[in-house]
Amino acid sequence: MNHITTTDLLENLKWRYATKQFDPAKTIAPEIWTALEDALVLTPSSYGLQPWKFLIITSSELREQLKPLSWNQSQVTDCSHYVVFAIKKNLTAEDVDRFMARTVELRGGTVEAMAGYRSLIVSDLVDGGRSFNINDWSTRQTYIALGNFMTSAALLGVDTCPMEGIEPVNYDRVLGLSAKGFTTVVACAAGYRSEADKYASLAKVRFPKSEILETL
Repeated sequence: MNHITTTDLLENLKWRYATKQFDPAKTIAPEIWTALEDALVLTPSSYGLQPWKFLIITSSELREQLKPLSWNQSQVTDCSHYVVFAIKKNLTAEDVDRFMARTVELRGGTVEAMAGYRSLIVSDLVDGGRSFNINDWSTRQTYIALGNFMTSAALLGVDTCPMEGIEPVNYDRVLGLSAKGFTTVVACAAGYRSEADKYASLAKVRFPKSEILETL
């Protein structure tokens, strides 16, 4: 496998910024978008449970409905692809069983042989202390997916803007998520920056390494 250089990695991360203005005339090529979808699928999660759903909003009608629920930010309608990150609400033992079945499907073996691992997960997330804030746990997992998506996009030369300035409850209503057992956490616009976006050329504001990194 050929890996990118450290220089390439850092240059792409420096190039990335939270894009405020997208060029609505520029769209992400199908093969690039497919790779970004696959990057979402390949996102790691605790226990491998993947407590999420990613909704790719391509309908212009839906985007127009979501825009006023997003502080009227133009990224919602101007970007090439708009992704809503949702979590599976209130994980249950059945969700764990679904993961066990998928593991056996792909790796072989039997569900019975995985009983110990299943018990560990259930005792932690379903019956244990974390069950009281399980949706917070799932939300943290979903932010891993958001970060993975944004980094992958930057490496492919695609601009993104993570968006917490949204109304999750109303997103759920418009997208019919509650009836499916999911709830909105965050969204991300993806596409290509407008030449008029002044934020593209601004220096990144980051604290120095000496302040935020400590080797013990």
